[in-house]
Amino acid sequence: MKKYLQFFTLVFIPLSLFAQTGNIQGTISDDNGIYVPGANVMITSLSKGAISDFDGRFTLVGIPEGNHTIKISYLGYASIEQEVTVTANQTMVTSITMNPKSFELNEVQVTAYGLSGQAKALNTQKTNLNITNVVSTDQIGKFPDANIGDAVKRIPGITMQVDQGEARNVIIRGLAPQLNSVTLNGSRIPSAEGDNRNVQMDLIPSDMIQTIEVNKAVTPDMDADALGGSVNLITRSSPQSFRLSATLGSGLSFINDEPIYNGGFLLGDRSKNGKFGWMLAASYNNVDFGSDNVEAEWVNEAESPLTEEDIDVDPFVEESDIRTYLVQRIRRSFSANMDYAFDANNTVFLKTMYNWRDDRENRFRLRFRSIEPVFADGTENIVGYEGEIRRQTKGGIPGGRIKNTRLEDQRMQNYSLGGNHLFGSLKIDWMASYAKAFEERPNERYAEYEIGDAIGISADLTNPRYPSFRPTNASDVALSNFELKEFTEENQFTEEKDFNAFLNFEVPADIFGAGEGYIKFGGRFRTKNKVRENNFFESEPTSDNFATLADVQTRDLTNADFLAGSQYAAGQFISPEFLGNLNFSDASTFETNPIEDEFLAGNFDVDEKVYAGYLMANQKLSENVSVLAGIRVENTQISSLGNEVIFDEEGDFDSFNQIRDESSYTNVLPGIHLKYDPSNRTVLRFAWTNTIARPNYVDLVPFRNIINEDEEVQTGNAELDPTRSMNFDFMAEHYFESVGIISGGVFYKDIKDFIYTSLSEDEDTGFDVFQPLNGDNASIFGAELAFQRQLDFLPGFAKNLSIYLNYTLLTSTTDGIRNGDEIREDIDLPGTAPNMFNGSLGYADKKFSLRLSVNFSDAYIDELGGNDFEDRFYDKQIFADLNASYTINKNLRVYADLNNITNQPLRYYQGIVERTQQIEFYEKRLTFGLKYDLFKK
Repeated sequence: MKKYLQFFTLVFIPLSLFAQTGNIQGTISDDNGIYVPGANVMITSLSKGAISDFDGRFTLVGIPEGNHTIKISYLGYASIEQEVTVTANQTMVTSITMNPKSFELNEVQVTAYGLSGQAKALNTQKTNLNITNVVSTDQIGKFPDANIGDAVKRIPGITMQVDQGEARNVIIRGLAPQLNSVTLNGSRIPSAEGDNRNVQMDLIPSDMIQTIEVNKAVTPDMDADALGGSVNLITRSSPQSFRLSATLGSGLSFINDEPIYNGGFLLGDRSKNGKFGWMLAASYNNVDFGSDNVEAEWVNEAESPLTEEDIDVDPFVEESDIRTYLVQRIRRSFSANMDYAFDANNTVFLKTMYNWRDDRENRFRLRFRSIEPVFADGTENIVGYEGEIRRQTKGGIPGGRIKNTRLEDQRMQNYSLGGNHLFGSLKIDWMASYAKAFEERPNERYAEYEIGDAIGISADLTNPRYPSFRPTNASDVALSNFELKEFTEENQFTEEKDFNAFLNFEVPADIFGAGEGYIKFGGRFRTKNKVRENNFFESEPTSDNFATLADVQTRDLTNADFLAGSQYAAGQFISPEFLGNLNFSDASTFETNPIEDEFLAGNFDVDEKVYAGYLMANQKLSENVSVLAGIRVENTQISSLGNEVIFDEEGDFDSFNQIRDESSYTNVLPGIHLKYDPSNRTVLRFAWTNTIARPNYVDLVPFRNIINEDEEVQTGNAELDPTRSMNFDFMAEHYFESVGIISGGVFYKDIKDFIYTSLSEDEDTGFDVFQPLNGDNASIFGAELAFQRQLDFLPGFAKNLSIYLNYTLLTSTTDGIRNGDEIREDIDLPGTAPNMFNGSLGYADKKFSLRLSVNFSDAYIDELGGNDFEDRFYDKQIFADLNASYTINKNLRVYADLNNITNQPLRYYQGIVERTQQIEFYEKRLTFGLKYDLFKK
């Protein structure tokens, strides 16, 4: 190792090292000891500078021996100058404090927490060379966002997919969740989802994160699998001095009038000699809620009674659900971070986080299925409908943590050990991290009763947004007519383990003689393993004790206030308590057998290894122009193990074969970033980058599964290529002295080998075959506009108003989407919302603050069907939230948040906007409580 360092010292470190030079290591914090990121640090006489990182730290190397003046510039604040003395061959340590009195404008709001979060975020964004958006802790706190997903959705160009009313999956610049990356302190977060790479953003509480950084144009030292962009979540660091922060609150879910409980704390300090810092944090949120849901599958063909051939008919629903969800969600998060400075040149740190979420759910589903038209005798005129009806309860076993519900236990943990070192002018930083995420659903039970013979069904399709159904004759649906279809129990387990390590070297270089720059190079190794192990059992009663719904304990879920409308009457279902208490292992009562074709095809074991290296240079071309250019090479090796399920001639399970496949590929990814500062507060940026998106693990698994009941065949595709994109970005930004910004830009993505799900027909069975394939080409063009500032130029109380606005426009095209022999044209790339908007109007004085926030995303195609009629769209959504706080004293304040004022549902539609495929309502939520902060310097 010593010889290795000597080699780099001789080759890369400039001759100034051998002169009488030293280094400066500094930390910038506010008057409360909270770190200040994004500050511009300069020694003007030497044209040497640096930018403080997220922990407020900066390093200046190769400084001549003697006295120098450091100048710190920060948007909205007067510049600070500090004298330092540099000794040859030593590193001088300095601490710099920025006080609120440094404000240039008296009208700017100063909170009790020192520098505002908006100032920190905008200064970081301004000084970054690449195109980013940054949101800090204080800004997150201005919005009523319980999880990090709800906070991210307020960033320009970002929309979120919702699960149970909370933002879960991130879409960046119209690119689907699996095409983006989410990292924690720069390391990829593993996913607990079984069939994709999506990171569950609702798993992480917002108050555990210090900063959200969205990189829309990645640099060569970042992971390349960020086709849309990368969301980097930066956890809280050890403070400069003692800090205690606590939150205690409650609230109400309007959908069921159940209470909400939340709390959390942060405690940290630093040793007297400043070498050792530590921080502990925990968060807890417990909410009982639910949702009211209606679903429908539309068709436009039916079998002619005259010719027995399929004919075109007016669209009707062949299957429809009324679903009631009762949910308890408990979210816990723990974090312990520490750092230790051996000396001025060597620091190590440990960052840990453990997130644990329990979802307990009961679902009650009334399904009208196999609905077919009834024709007038001797004609093709539809006069009515008939079909089957099923009633299903989802639950679990009693006691313990399951409590007669379907328990979804999701956990994500991350442990990172790293260091920063200085050898002369050579900077070295490294980090090794281990992360694991899993989702376990133990003893998940279903009970389903059915009327298996077709009965008359009255369909109301006059308003296709709310199609509804009821039996023509009420006597047909007596509980005694619902016969037991099945009792089942299943266990699901998905786990992803991730180990990665990186090592970076940075040396000063001034290639063009225009000022300070550097050359940086390094490598990263990442290995992942993802496993899914499910099973499924069916329990058949040995007697007639459970023959009909009339023979078991039931619960009436009919609700006159059902949010989709009173026309949806759910009716009676087997109760979760009765279902939970059934003893399926009692051979005298049940005959229980595994049903292999229900789970074997879904199980897999995938290993992925990524080896990456990069070289880049950050140089000044002139006083106002900087360039960052470099190249990254990534080699990916994948080994996958899946199951092929084999059926006999009757369509029953016969056997299965394990299939292993391996693949590898290498991507060479150059990039250039240009930054031009025509003035102190105006920045122009251009970027040309190349990125990739690796296929979902389940898509790479060589499995084949036949679903006889649905007449479907699902297969994997081990030959999938990664999606590649060449990206062009231009952005102009102007920053206000009163800490605000107006910005605008355009971007273009030229995408190759995008992945979609193809629909074709199986030659042997006639079933629909679904398989992931690579398309040919796709493109995205977009524009972004953003404006935020305090309206301090207005008179009187109006100067305390602030606005926050951003808008994104997207257009997309695709080529090479094939369904069998048919090639589809004029289709948008799935996931690209054409319009996105965020806005908020706030008021804040020294005591009181109030903010109304609106988030809008337009409708977009979510999943391709076999044709235009079958395509599924994610409907537009408008969320409105209100939050307020009042400062009692410098340490204590009260807050209140009201979410989803508009009762915005999750809605999918099929083909056209009027034709609902799914609509799910969540109602409003109210939370309130106390927040306490104590700082000691």
